[in-house]
Formats: sequence, structure tokens, C-alpha cells
Amino acid sequence: MEDEQMTVGPSLHSTGVMRAKGFIPLWTAGAVSTSMMWLEMLAAALFTFNATNSAVAVAMVSACRSLPLLLSGALMGVVADAVNRKKIVFFGLLLASASSTTVALLSLLGALSTWHLCAAALVSGVVYATEMPARRRMIGETAGASLASRAVAVDSMTNYATRCIGPLLGGWIYGALGVATSYFLSAAASLCAAALISRLECMQASTERLSLYRIRRDLSEAWRYARDSRTIMALLIATIITNLCGYSYNVLLTPLGRENFNLSALMIGVLSSAEPAGSFVAGALIGSARMRGRSLRWLLSGSILLFLAIAIAGFASAYRCSLVLLLLIFFIGGLGSAAYNIHQTTIVIESVPSAMRSRVFGLVTVGIGCWPIGTLLSGALATVFGPTEALVVLGLTGIAGNGFLAFRAARARLRR
Repeated sequence: MEDEQMTVGPSLHSTGVMRAKGFIPLWTAGAVSTSMMWLEMLAAALFTFNATNSAVAVAMVSACRSLPLLLSGALMGVVADAVNRKKIVFFGLLLASASSTTVALLSLLGALSTWHLCAAALVSGVVYATEMPARRRMIGETAGASLASRAVAVDSMTNYATRCIGPLLGGWIYGALGVATSYFLSAAASLCAAALISRLECMQASTERLSLYRIRRDLSEAWRYARDSRTIMALLIATIITNLCGYSYNVLLTPLGRENFNLSALMIGVLSSAEPAGSFVAGALIGSARMRGRSLRWLLSGSILLFLAIAIAGFASAYRCSLVLLLLIFFIGGLGSAAYNIHQTTIVIESVPSAMRSRVFGLVTVGIGCWPIGTLLSGALATVFGPTEALVVLGLTGIAGNGFLAFRAARARLRR
């Protein structure tokens, strides 16, 4: 698939993904910003739980970070088609740095409250809403269509590593130095990432001027395209289910660690890192292989494995399993999470025309934006039934939903 939006390096089969023009700055900036996002998420969760002792409050703070994805994800896809994507990433990082600095200063002044964290999370969510249609798209396109899945796997593998490092740093720094230091570190890291992006050479074809009419037209065209494509529609539904019932399990780890295992802030960070550690291992395997075709099957199978791990973790925690066993269960779930995430991006890059790509990524971002609804649901379930029972309900629901999609996809293949 030829792409006219981004210049790429020559003969990537011989030079490799890492030597693709523009890949290193985009990859590094993503690693830095993602690790700080997870650091902030854990620091905010610990601060909120200590202040309120409420799983619902923790869920609300976490939900604010993803609410902009739901409300503005499709719009960001249109904007990323019309505005220079390098500028979108650059100014987004500057905005994230300013937000983190504000939280840190409020903490030093002793004025920090939960609503301040909600406001900062909303700002971070607006920036993150540009991730797939801007930076993530650029990552795939630097490598060209033939190596897009490998480039996305390398980027995803790094994100999984940062999901391990971020919570560990967040737990350690919060416990030793407090919330102010956590957010100051995040602000400095975002500035460094912005400096890397500022040096990126990116050529993007000129587009029509952004207007209200064009936004309506482009959103309508993107929805029609998705509706008429079985693969993209299945991708969108699976994305909604996985973010409603899958990744929302993260907000249960703080109350689960405190109430069921009496863990310290650092050990809650370790627990939060188990699933992304498994994803890192799987991402390394996928990144070293040339996996082409059957992306939807890999995506659905991976999500089902993640849901199975979540359900088993809930059952095991209810029977007071050891922490080592719980870490192993989430680690295995991370293997499925990697297959799901990598192929979520690969499906769009491989099957969607370049002119439509950012807009479809925007629709996928809306599906990811269902995560705040899932976090609120998880918090409510934990309040009524407890965190272990909430894990079981989320896992079984996800298995049923994405299992049905996998069944329909298999039946469609047999009919062809």
C-alpha cells in the first residue's frame, strides 16, 4: 500500500525499522510520554484513594483521562488529516508538561485536591486523543506498508515497557518523595519529548482548509466507510468491548492491593506492571517476526486471553492466592493484550486507504474512549461487590462479547 503523506527511508527490508527516517524521534517521544502518563495515573490513584478511601473516586479520576477520547476522538482524526501531525504531537506534549507542572506546584503549596487531578487528567486525555491519528499513524508510515506491523510492534513493545516502568516509578516516587515530585518528573519528561519532536523532519501533503463543513463531511465519510467494512466494524466493536470491560480493570488494582493483599505503594506498582510485562515479551516476539494477514483473528484471540486472565485473577484473589500467582496470571493476560493492541493499529494501516486512515484511527480512538465508562462501571462493581468479584464480572463479560465476534468472523470465513 503506497502512502503519499509521509516520506520514508529507502529499502527498509535491508536497513530495518529502526533506521527508517523519523522513526527514532517518534518512537522515543512516545516512550517518554507514555511512561509518564502511567506514572501520573498511579500517583493520582494513590493520592485519591488515600484522600477518599473510595474506589469510585479513584475510578472517576482515571475516567477523566480517557473521557476526551470518547468525546473528541473522531474529531481529532479529522484534524490530523488537515493539520500538520508533527505540530499536533509537539504542542500536545507542551500542553501536557504545563498541566503536570501545575499539579506539582499545587501539591507543593498544599492546595492539591481530587478535582485538580481530574482537571489535569482531562488535559492529558485531550493530548492522548491525538495519539492514534497523529503519532501512532506516523510510526506505521515511516516503515511503509510492508513493515508497518513490525514498526507498530516495536513501538507497542516499548509502550508495554513504559507501562511497567511508569507504575514502578510512580509507586516508588509517590511513597518516597510524594505526588509533587511525580508530576514534576512527568513535566520535565514531556518537555524532553517535545524537544525530540521539534527536530523531526516530516513532510505532509497539503490538504483542504479545516472547516465546520469539512468536519461534518469527513466524519460522515469515515462512518460510512467503517459501516461498509466488516473488518473495521468488528475492530470498532471489539475496541469498545475491550475498553469497557478489559483495560478498566486497572482501576481495581489499587483497592485490590490495599484491601485484599495489604500492599505498599511500590508493590501496587509491581502489580500494575505484571500485565504490561507480559505484553512486552509478546511484543518482542511479534516485532522479531513478520506477521502478515489474519490480523482480526489475532486481535480477537488476544483480547479473549486478556479477559480470561482478568476473570481467573478475580477468582484467585477471592481465595487469597499468593501475590506471585496473581502476578503470573496478569503476565499471561499481557501476552493477549499485546496481540490485541498491535493488530488494532495494523488492521487500519494495512486495510484502510491513506486518505481515510486518520479518520478511521479517530473512530478507533472513540472506542478506546469508552474506557472511562468502563472505569466507572468497575468502580461501582467494586463498591457493591468488592474488587475480586468486579474482576470476575468484567472478565466473563468480555469473553462473551469478543467471543461472539470471533465466532461471527470464523463463520464468515467459512462461507467465503
